[in-house]
Amino acid sequence: MHIPQNWLLEQDPSPLNEDAPDMLRIHSIETFGTHDGPGIRMVVFAQGCQFRCLYCANPDTWDVKGGAFKPIDDIVQMAIHQKPYFGKKGGVTISGGEPTLQRSKLLTLFQKLHQAGINTALDSNGRLLNDEVKALLNETDYLLLDVKHINDEWHHQLTGLSNSSVLKVAEYRESTGKPMWLRYVLVPGWSDQEEYLHQLGQHFKDYTTIEKIEIQPYHRLGVHKWEALQMEYQLSNVPPPSKELLAKVAAIFQLYFKEVQVN
Repeated sequence: MHIPQNWLLEQDPSPLNEDAPDMLRIHSIETFGTHDGPGIRMVVFAQGCQFRCLYCANPDTWDVKGGAFKPIDDIVQMAIHQKPYFGKKGGVTISGGEPTLQRSKLLTLFQKLHQAGINTALDSNGRLLNDEVKALLNETDYLLLDVKHINDEWHHQLTGLSNSSVLKVAEYRESTGKPMWLRYVLVPGWSDQEEYLHQLGQHFKDYTTIEKIEIQPYHRLGVHKWEALQMEYQLSNVPPPSKELLAKVAAIFQLYFKEVQVN
């Protein structure tokens, strides 16, 4: 699948698939997830994304017309069947892709999950913030916000888009008083600059809703997907971060956040 360079400019972040209001366009579903929010979780990977992260492990989630439709009620029933395994902390996480491209449907899904007594989490790159997204965030128990880079120029290089909306989403979440986790992919040579790590910490140090920041070490496990889609993987010469680099970044973040976790 060849993605034209002007694809991002041609697309509008309007809700996807409004002609199928009872369906969610998904990529896949993972059960017994332990790295996408508190406790044991069912993780639904929504289809469609407008970021073009150079290190993306799932570029097959980008296509807004890819994936498959799944009825919202079916997802709710799957979650209810797995509810005994969730315990007090677990629940359902919607990841992606970028879930907020299907925000109105996710609002319905989260409302039904809450009616069933199931905790909800949203793993988002902060692509946009409008009234529909705010309504979804207000129905979200945990926001897992992916901050790709605090510097806007570097963010552009990594994702193709600005980080302004990401920071606005974080600001809005803080205003609601509801819990938020930050997630930061550590890519040697791209997102490991000390000055910007401190800048990120300074930006968020006074936020009271941030429970932790998760450092996600860069890996190349998704390179085969880029090859299958006939797309050039530009970070083929970038190694995973060393233990020393991970420890160094964790130490910097510990100056600003009450909990730092290396995934």
